[in-house]
Amino acid sequence: MSKDNTRLNRINEELKKEISHVITFELKNSNITGLISVTKVKITPDLRFARVYVSLLNSKSKAKTIAGLQSATGYIRSQIAKKINLRITPDLQFELDESIEYGEKMDKIIAEVARKDKEILEKNKNIDSEAGK
Repeated sequence: MSKDNTRLNRINEELKKEISHVITFELKNSNITGLISVTKVKITPDLRFARVYVSLLNSKSKAKTIAGLQSATGYIRSQIAKKINLRITPDLQFELDESIEYGEKMDKIIAEVARKDKEILEKNKNIDSEAGK
């Protein structure tokens, strides 16, 4: 791994931690509802832009929450600038990360298939035992 990648990864993790803290404890916006979790941050190599992926749980409106986060980028950037010493504080772009919901959906599908397989095995076992009588 190159030296630049290591530095970018460290910056990504620090931004993730600080953005999450600002959103959770300092942001007061009625449009931002539910549990917001910053799942990943990807900063460009020139450190000017950062894409922030967030996961939303129990949100009244995901679109309104993302729009509320986007409208609060100025405040979030100012708080990050105070906490992280970077020459340039990146512009933030919030995006919805649906991987958690996708994972939950896949878990439900797998559990349903496993349940049906078990039912079929039980049914076949009963048929075999009746045929052996």
